[in-house]
Amino acid sequence: MSDRNFEIAVLGGDGIGPEVTQQAVRLLKQLEPQLADVQFSLSEHSVGANEYLAHGNPLPAEALDACRRCDAVLLGAMGLPTVRYPDGKEIAPQLDLREQLELYGGIRPIRLYHENDTPLKGCGPDDIDFVLVRESTEGLFAGRSAVCDPDADEACNLLRITRRGAERVCRLAFQIARQRKQQVALVDKANVLSSMVFFRQAFDRVASEFPDCAAEHVYVDATALFLVQEPARFDVLVTENMFGDILSDLGAGLVGGMGMAPSGDIGDEAAVFQPAHGSAPGIVGQGIANPVAMILSLAMMLDWLDHPETKRAANAIQSAVRQVLDKPSNRTPDMGGQLTTSQMTDEIAAILDKSLAQAAEVS
Repeated sequence: MSDRNFEIAVLGGDGIGPEVTQQAVRLLKQLEPQLADVQFSLSEHSVGANEYLAHGNPLPAEALDACRRCDAVLLGAMGLPTVRYPDGKEIAPQLDLREQLELYGGIRPIRLYHENDTPLKGCGPDDIDFVLVRESTEGLFAGRSAVCDPDADEACNLLRITRRGAERVCRLAFQIARQRKQQVALVDKANVLSSMVFFRQAFDRVASEFPDCAAEHVYVDATALFLVQEPARFDVLVTENMFGDILSDLGAGLVGGMGMAPSGDIGDEAAVFQPAHGSAPGIVGQGIANPVAMILSLAMMLDWLDHPETKRAANAIQSAVRQVLDKPSNRTPDMGGQLTTSQMTDEIAAILDKSLAQAAEVS
């Protein structure tokens, strides 16, 4: 097999973004010498609210071009609550990035690693392991360019569902399901909104292409209830942008919080991987941010690169995280522990070294 050099754009962003991104890059560099035929070329770019304050553009053309050219993007977090556009909305260049690169598939794995980390009584790792697939380029977010007139008597945002957008994200959900339990639930509000009826019709058309997978419809309000009462009933869920935004946070709350929630935004020609949490400005510089979501996002990226060695690295990271979290004391403060950001990464790095060394001996 010939050598493969993967170009990775690294966008640390704002708040704790650079802190957790540093830990993921550290593990990537640790892995690289132990992977056959694979190298990584990393290029760092300044983006986000601080870049906006400094130069007036949170997503400079140079950074966007790098994201288009590279094989994948690692993103920490972007935005700060106090930094807003003149119209009052928060800087959110991650949304611009999704739209510019057509990253329509927001993949949000929700997995419980230890029963101590969930607020649900009697639930263990076998009960909470599902993937939320969020349409990330349209839906209610399509109306985000509307400007609020404070003197008007009303304000409206458009919820946009296209046939192309709905079908491609549903198809992605079924493709993921084929690698898991072959079950897909469409989360909608088709009893009230005509746009959701349209989405459901698109889902049903795509479902007919996957006769090996079970398909169901669940209203979004019922989904929120079932996720709390019976999370084990779900495997893959697919939904509209705003519904996905809300339910992914609910899912994170079931497994320990936002520091345990990785994500990938997938398109046909590009992909961005980032923790689902925000920039958390209240803990910046304290060294206590949970790096697990970022590290699991790195594993998602390595798997998506679809090379035998990157897939091996992804499996090694996932296994290391699982082994570290088997010990309840291995937690950062957001999960009731005392480990720092770097100490948590140290624990994962130590397991990685052992597992890769053992794999090398076997081969």
